[in-house]
Amino acid sequence: MPIKNFLILMSFILFNSHAITAVTDEGYSRTSHPYIFHLVQAKLWQSTVSTNGGVYYPPTYDLDGFTHGTANPNKLLVVANHFYREVDGDWLCLRMTSESLKRSGVEVVFEGTAPVGDKPADFEGSDDELYPHILGGITPDAVLAIHKVSRNDSGDFIAIDDLEVSDHKQP
Repeated sequence: MPIKNFLILMSFILFNSHAITAVTDEGYSRTSHPYIFHLVQAKLWQSTVSTNGGVYYPPTYDLDGFTHGTANPNKLLVVANHFYREVDGDWLCLRMTSESLKRSGVEVVFEGTAPVGDKPADFEGSDDELYPHILGGITPDAVLAIHKVSRNDSGDFIAIDDLEVSDHKQP
């Protein structure tokens, strides 16, 4: 087997066995998912925006050491319902790119899923891709769009405006 084919095969095996636990943004392909999304309580984001020069840090930042993100929009409702269903209130989905975050002075690393606070990352499909971990807070300047998140009367997250997302694993 030529060395090039061997290296490609080994890369495939390593990635699919999750032996790769972290890669820099430059080492992660964004062709299928060019954006980074972050789910945020509307009141917390509005407070950040109203503060001149405000930077948003999620409530679990000190414990987690980074701001959680999701690159695959089809994971957003799954993530929201797993981690945030018990958190009342209105929610927003911030849309950014690695480049917009970098311009604001924040780096992004793609890693395996991690707990949010003390809630384990054990949702369906949690280990089938890498997630963007934002190594800092989010400034309004880094955000390209803000999408309203809809919930039903039971508190389930059911839709994100202007984004085609699903709450189930895609084939």
